[in-house]
Amino acid sequence: MSRFETCLDFVLKEEGGFVDHPQDPGGATNHGITKDTWEAWAKKPATTEDIRNLTVADVVPIYRDRYWEAAKCPRLPLGVDLAVFDFAVNSGPATAIRHLQKVADTEVDGLYGPATNAAVWGSDATQLIFDLCQSRYLFLQSLSHFPTFRKGWTARIARVLSQSLASRMI
Repeated sequence: MSRFETCLDFVLKEEGGFVDHPQDPGGATNHGITKDTWEAWAKKPATTEDIRNLTVADVVPIYRDRYWEAAKCPRLPLGVDLAVFDFAVNSGPATAIRHLQKVADTEVDGLYGPATNAAVWGSDATQLIFDLCQSRYLFLQSLSHFPTFRKGWTARIARVLSQSLASRMI
């Protein structure tokens, strides 16, 4: 199984199936893919029912292109790849990369280039995972809808931390 498939399995379990929470700015979401994301990918409007009917096979290419590749996860150390991927899924690749850059102590511009790559690979991966999960928590805490989703988000970050560190033990 590739790292993408391993990390995607984790993310899909975290995302679950169809949800349409009234306080979630993402709106109708299935397998972690929002209506807006699906419409941009499919290049056509979608109904809530269209989103409800999405399959895992429908969303895999989106995860690979818009999150895994966009966040440069194939270039990251084991464990860091999952922590960045899951962060990118929830908050966007540029946000995940900016936080990675911050904890790797390099220029923060949201673009993963040679300087970021050198900083990441020159850092202790285990410490990066801890620091990135902490940075993610602080970022989420700053969002207006944090009180509504605090418990779930906090638990998810803890699971990301645990699984990312376990990846380092392989």
